[in-house]
Amino acid sequence: MNLLPEGWPWWIAGAVALFWFIGAHNRLVRLRSTALQAYGALDAALMRQLDFVQNHVIQTEPGAFGPGELTSAASLRAAARQFGNMLAATRKRPLDPQPMAALGTALHVMLSAWRRQHGDSDMVFEADGTLSRPAPLGGPGDDAAVVSVAAPIAWPEPSAAPEIARGQFNQAVLNYNAAIAQFPAMLMALMFGLRRAMPLV
Repeated sequence: MNLLPEGWPWWIAGAVALFWFIGAHNRLVRLRSTALQAYGALDAALMRQLDFVQNHVIQTEPGAFGPGELTSAASLRAAARQFGNMLAATRKRPLDPQPMAALGTALHVMLSAWRRQHGDSDMVFEADGTLSRPAPLGGPGDDAAVVSVAAPIAWPEPSAAPEIARGQFNQAVLNYNAAIAQFPAMLMALMFGLRRAMPLV
């Protein structure tokens, strides 16, 4: 006598599919949460850099500059203001590619403006916090069409914290993007509206 109900292979297949669905969904949610947490640390590190630049601009005496240097200081002030605006906008949607791309552009504009005044004082750190190399003379804007995710950035405040946070966020984004690009997880990503994120380059 067969004790199993009719169609039991379909019930087993359905149960397996359900468990896979739950597991895959939880994995995507976990990777997304990891990327969001990594952005929280990155946001705090970027805010410290912005505060450092703004405090330096405020403490600068306009009378100490010549006409060209005064223009450079005004450019730095405007770039820092724009970066602050982009940072606030990105904070609402840190995994959306467009705000992150705008934040990256604003960051490099501010760094270029800073380097024009204080290029000799910049220090570059690797993502693990070790000292890397002197800042490139041309700055990141010269050949920035494609920038490696691993390329270190010279930060105004000589601290490894922002580069460590950026490396951790970029790695979390790469892991998340790889997960939602796999089949059949990509179907679930489409179902729940999960889109690829963008690293900060």
